[in-house]
Amino acid sequence: MRVDSEIGNTKKIRLNYGDDQWQYGELRIPEGTGPHPVAVVIHGGFWKSMFAVDLMDAVAEDLTKRGIATWNIEYRRVGNIGGAYPGTLNDVANATDFIETIGEQYDLDLTKVVAMGHSAGGQLAFWLAGRYRLQEDSILKTSSAPLLLKGVVSLGGIIDLELMNNLINYKQRIVKNMKIDNPVTDYVGGTPFEVPERYAEVSPVQLLPLKVPQVLIHGDLDVNVPVKLSVLYKELAEKAGDQVKMITLPNVEHFEIIDPNSKVWDNIVNEVMNLLKD
Repeated sequence: MRVDSEIGNTKKIRLNYGDDQWQYGELRIPEGTGPHPVAVVIHGGFWKSMFAVDLMDAVAEDLTKRGIATWNIEYRRVGNIGGAYPGTLNDVANATDFIETIGEQYDLDLTKVVAMGHSAGGQLAFWLAGRYRLQEDSILKTSSAPLLLKGVVSLGGIIDLELMNNLINYKQRIVKNMKIDNPVTDYVGGTPFEVPERYAEVSPVQLLPLKVPQVLIHGDLDVNVPVKLSVLYKELAEKAGDQVKMITLPNVEHFEIIDPNSKVWDNIVNEVMNLLKD
């Protein structure tokens, strides 16, 4: 199904990549002739159903105005039927590979595709690059020839699930007068002790090397996802032989990095553009 609408000054085309109500993406095509480079845009929200694709509307609109086609994808989340492991990951994989199906029709350049995700979406974006390492019999392996990415961008991403789980678990033990849920275990379906095999195939840090250029962008005032996750990931990724660039933004919090009106947005756009260069 295709649904066209206008958001701001940008034409948005809604396309279904699956049969479920949440298996769709919003394609925005820049003005001018193609083929157009593509950014797969993945929203965060701790993989919870209360957060949706509109979190990244402003990001997608801004990138499209700058000449990049954007594929802002929705997926089943925790709280949706079929969400969490493995449905969330299978949806993101299928949504990304769907670009190959629509590429010719919308004049997309399949040799210039990057994935960028915010928060939980950062985990999903980096996982897309690392899924080539999945075992052939993995429930997460949706394609034997997944779409190749030119690079990936994490915007305050949860790219080490075990470490994030441990941080939340520690807070749960210390803060006894407040109920604190653990979105990581809700998403993966257990703790690293209970389902280590799932963390091994879902957490980007355990899929290294990803073998594509990676950019980590993190505000140093981020209280939702500590900047140390990106710092430690960079060290491990470089030891594995990957090309990783990290940008720590001073006095910037978690959501400022997805605000095109923020003082740091142009820095983020430049990194996306650099990944798409020949």
